[in-house]
Amino acid sequence: MAAMVLAATRLLRGSGSWGRSRPRFGDPAYRRFSSGGAYPNIPLSSPLPGVPKPVFATVDGQEKFETKVTTLDNGLRVASQNKFGQFCTVGILINSGSRYEAKYLSGIAHFLEKLAFSSTERFDSKDEILLTLEKHGGICDCQTSRDTTMYAVSADSKGLDTVVGLLADVVLHPRLTDEEIEMARMAVQFELEDLNMRPDPEPLLTEMVHEAAYRENTVGLHRFCPAENVGKMDRDVLHAYLRNYYTPDRMVLAGVGVEHAQLVECARKYLLGTCPAWGTGAAVHVDRSVAQYTGGIVKLERDMSNVSLGPTPFPELTHIMIGLESCSFLEGDFIPFAVLNMMMGGGGSFSAGGPGKGMFTRLYLNVLNRHHWMYNATSYHHSYEDTGLLCIHASADPRQVREMVEIVTREFVLMAGTVDVVELERAKTQLTSMLMMNLEARPVIFEDVGRQVLATRSRKLPHELCALIRDVKPEDIKRVASKMLRGKPAVAALGDLSELPAYEHVQAALASRDGRLPRVYRLFR
Repeated sequence: MAAMVLAATRLLRGSGSWGRSRPRFGDPAYRRFSSGGAYPNIPLSSPLPGVPKPVFATVDGQEKFETKVTTLDNGLRVASQNKFGQFCTVGILINSGSRYEAKYLSGIAHFLEKLAFSSTERFDSKDEILLTLEKHGGICDCQTSRDTTMYAVSADSKGLDTVVGLLADVVLHPRLTDEEIEMARMAVQFELEDLNMRPDPEPLLTEMVHEAAYRENTVGLHRFCPAENVGKMDRDVLHAYLRNYYTPDRMVLAGVGVEHAQLVECARKYLLGTCPAWGTGAAVHVDRSVAQYTGGIVKLERDMSNVSLGPTPFPELTHIMIGLESCSFLEGDFIPFAVLNMMMGGGGSFSAGGPGKGMFTRLYLNVLNRHHWMYNATSYHHSYEDTGLLCIHASADPRQVREMVEIVTREFVLMAGTVDVVELERAKTQLTSMLMMNLEARPVIFEDVGRQVLATRSRKLPHELCALIRDVKPEDIKRVASKMLRGKPAVAALGDLSELPAYEHVQAALASRDGRLPRVYRLFR
């Protein structure tokens, strides 16, 4: 104890070896600047010797927002968007998808998605492709939708030549070995099983409502491979499809964070004059059908009581999705429909958050906040180059399905009623902010550039879209909603459907002034 007191006394008085040592911090006027052990005398305000000069982003006009587009001799379009940063996102988008499978086995696009980035003419395996990308810090992905197939890579910009060469090989020279096709079968089979087992039925309902809206044509064809076709896929079937739809005039090579001239040079090197694995025969069976909206109903009776078991099991729910035809993304009414969809909003009954989470949208204020027994009410807008579909998905206890359907039809009818200026401005602000925040991400910019150039050969810039959103008036919302309500509904229903109203009653409710279902009188209850 005495020794501890003596040590403390020396420390406080500055005696002993501590007292004679040099102070750790001296007068600021006499301090030596230090920015690291290697350069102790260089102030932080001066550049370090031998270090490359930094490159900073500059603001020039519209911050160089303009998208540059070049068309090669074979019809392939090359589109690029300037974006500051070390990494780039480059990919090939193809006008191909499930809507073009009317003359083929349904599910080819789904299979091709699972076969993407497998062995090619230059790469013996998927591992070799991934190792090549790894040298440039790269990752790859393939996604298919009803009308577009997208192969994309994000990597260091210095590896652009390698990335474009790899993409060209993956798209045009896949080997499609028997082993890879068998692995794709297993992946597709697993995805189909997962689709039917997952607690969230939204992907399955979306598939069903498209099937009801566009009966056996274009975007109403199955996006997922039907189970009966999984065993029928082989190299000949895939090549027959690829020969007609993987042609240069249906492709866009898009890049974000790259120099346009360099991207065009790489495109000419790897995508011009090359012979694909399926030969160079002319495309003869290209489906140019325009989507035909039919309306209708698709029902799937299923026991949903054991979807999510455990200590806190998910309640048994019946899900319905009601949709009406809107418009294509090429039409002028596309923006008013997008604002209308944002104004409807919605979500789950247990969503957390404030106004920024859409808690002041109509489906929250008029539905979820008033009807505590409804578990979900969400608006969706699907838009394609020749049609569109505005849907509301709702879920509740099977005993209250009829009431739930009536609440949804009432909300559809109210779309054509009075539009409050405050709610409209809120929806426009929310849509604008969502658009701009999403476009901060490089992969999102890439997809936006590629899809727009693929559909229209040009790109509407963000500030142009924001101006169109600002110009939407209440009368625009009423006009597009009134036009939409004149069409037949598309209905998808999943679960216990014993209380589901007849399709004719849903159609009558949407055609009425108040959205109410016709009264049903029963002799025996």
